[in-house]
Amino acid sequence: MRNPDRLDNFYDELKKIHKEHFPDWRFGQFMYNFMVWLNNTQNNDGFYYEEDKMLELFKKYVGEIK
Repeated sequence: MRNPDRLDNFYDELKKIHKEHFPDWRFGQFMYNFMVWLNNTQNNDGFYYEEDKMLELFKKYVGEIK
């Protein structure tokens, strides 16, 4: 079993991104819009990504990574 503590940083960072960039969006709205973007621009559904790669993609989504 993978270490569940790896999720703490992931969710802390995800919360920060959500609050800073999309504070008015509901969580489902945030996730849905991200997943549509991921599918349409990155040609991937995100199902197999590890948390560190997902954070990179979330940061790319909000323009933190060019």
